[in-house]
Amino acid sequence: MLRHILATLAYRGGKTLRGAPAEFADYRGGTRTPNQILSHLGDLLDWALVQADGKMDWKEKPPVPWDENVARFFASLAALDARLATDTPLGFPKEKIFQGALADALTHVGQLAMLRRMAGCPMKGENYFKADIVAGSVGPDQSPPRREFD
Repeated sequence: MLRHILATLAYRGGKTLRGAPAEFADYRGGTRTPNQILSHLGDLLDWALVQADGKMDWKEKPPVPWDENVARFFASLAALDARLATDTPLGFPKEKIFQGALADALTHVGQLAMLRRMAGCPMKGENYFKADIVAGSVGPDQSPPRREFD
């Protein structure tokens, strides 16, 4: 289930990040800019990875340029997915890993989508139930939408 959640983050996050204009990274629609939120997403995914190994080491990295943060988001998803694909037992219960870092990450992907709308550069809404989301598919290249809304 955790791997499917990561694939969902990759799909939804990819849709939100793809096609965002350069100025979106620094849009001020709340307390954090989209680039700061994206950096935090990388921190959350890195934290989930160390939790999978039974540690609680939280490390906050300073934001880097937008394109680097996008690459980090997908690299962190891939690293965590690779760890979850092994037979090595999790260091904490999967429910705890979900309710902390991964649930927070889902929230922040939604925040980025909302900020895109506020910044005047929305992407199309979608029926995510119909999306082709498959565990293990955590890179930037995702399946095309099956049912978008105008």
